[in-house]
Amino acid sequence: MPTPTAGPAGAFASKLYVPTGSSRPGETPDFSALKLVSETGSFQPATDCEAGDTVPLARGLVRVLDDQGEAGGPWQPELSDEQLLQGLRHMLHVRAYDDRMFRMQRQGQLSFYIKSTGEEAVAVAQGMALRGGDMLFPAYRQQGLLFVRGRDVVDMMCHCISNARDNCKGRQMPVFYTWKDGNFFSISGNLATQYSQAVGWAMASAYKGEDHIATTWVGDGSTAEADVHNAMLFAATYRAPVILNIVNNQWAISTPQAFAATGTTFAARALGYNIPGIRVDGNDFLAVYAVTEWAALRARQGLGPTVIELLTYRVAGHSTSDNPDAYRAQGEGDAWPLGDPVTRLKQHLIGRGVWSEQQQQELEAELKQSITDAWKQALSHGSLEDGPHWPVATMFDDVFQHMPAHLLRQRQQLEDET
Repeated sequence: MPTPTAGPAGAFASKLYVPTGSSRPGETPDFSALKLVSETGSFQPATDCEAGDTVPLARGLVRVLDDQGEAGGPWQPELSDEQLLQGLRHMLHVRAYDDRMFRMQRQGQLSFYIKSTGEEAVAVAQGMALRGGDMLFPAYRQQGLLFVRGRDVVDMMCHCISNARDNCKGRQMPVFYTWKDGNFFSISGNLATQYSQAVGWAMASAYKGEDHIATTWVGDGSTAEADVHNAMLFAATYRAPVILNIVNNQWAISTPQAFAATGTTFAARALGYNIPGIRVDGNDFLAVYAVTEWAALRARQGLGPTVIELLTYRVAGHSTSDNPDAYRAQGEGDAWPLGDPVTRLKQHLIGRGVWSEQQQQELEAELKQSITDAWKQALSHGSLEDGPHWPVATMFDDVFQHMPAHLLRQRQQLEDET
């Protein structure tokens, strides 16, 4: 219960409730308010279930891997050893990429970067559970989707340093990737716009009788944006074939998730729109895969949207412009009760007898070297400081099929002056 705070002498005693986070600097992290221990995530409903049937799943937590790395329960997916090893490889590849790009930003070789450390299972497992024809409307921190779909790492790096091979022609922030051939929609700095775009795309796909679905992601803080609620209303009304993901990584930059959660779960928000909602352990690769596969099947069957809350933890700062030690306890990530997604999948594979610590170390070294080689190749196409870059006049490109006369004049004027 909130404790009213006493005002100054002669003033009123405030009754305003202000949510608190898992910790502030100097405090001991406390995640007990998340109520992670739950048995209510231990059933899998039919894909044609009603939204009300998922109430226990929206308020509970779906898990497949236990704390010892053993898999079990009704959500255990049918994944081969090869598929699980591929998932581990993708997550390690993302982590190696993130570490390299973060260090390059600190050396001034790119202007900005956002790591996904601790959240790799979200993008990788979900990407593997989808089909290539499905459309992705990501937020930042889902670079794992690009690794699953086979995006060239050198191209990703060239975008981040805005050189002559940047497919965004220097007109986007670093990490705001887009890849048309991979059905990867452009990331936007305006929060949550991708939710409405995904629902609209899904409605069009259903209208045309296609089998493709849309999937989109927002962070917990972005659920306060009106776009999220507009999208849920349209998705529910027209039973759009879309998966609406909410990545609850505990922090919206420096604001604790409690401000956006308002005492409930994010998955439970779906129920008010008559959409099934499921809260899943976002650091459990198998659980994330299984819930996504279930929601995708439901969407392809014409049964409408699903909201998935992925409970995870943002180990790194929000971005390279952020200092998390200023607003949360140092080492808070070590206290996260759901562990690390890479370590948990590794333990599971070792338990299955198909992996070892030595193989893990060898794979990490191999991927680290491949990222180093890719970085050298990216620099051969130009650096942030020295270029070559795209000509400034290309800012007029790719907007109009037939450029208006006044813009043609402006472009010519710019080219004459540069």
